[in-house]
Amino acid sequence: MWVLVFFDLPTETKTERKQASKFRKNLMKDGFTMFQFSIYVRHSASRENANVHIKRVKSMLPEKGHVAILNITDKQFGMIELFYSAKESPKPNTPQQLELF
Repeated sequence: MWVLVFFDLPTETKTERKQASKFRKNLMKDGFTMFQFSIYVRHSASRENANVHIKRVKSMLPEKGHVAILNITDKQFGMIELFYSAKESPKPNTPQQLELF
């Protein structure tokens, strides 16, 4: 499972910039990596684990701004097509699923 967090936070005042920065830093502390400027992603081993991280993101939402959380499967994320300018870039590395017996 992949958890994607999309956000558009106000940064007009010093306080708003500080809250936006704190939100991004908390996402990174929770294992999210920046996919684009306002899109962060995190791989989770299962739906239950993804729900834990979604709950954590909800607990650190800033007072102002827009935040969206999307949960998708490895297969869906693997079908992404990435382009930098007109050139297609290589697909992101998908972590291997571990099997426990």
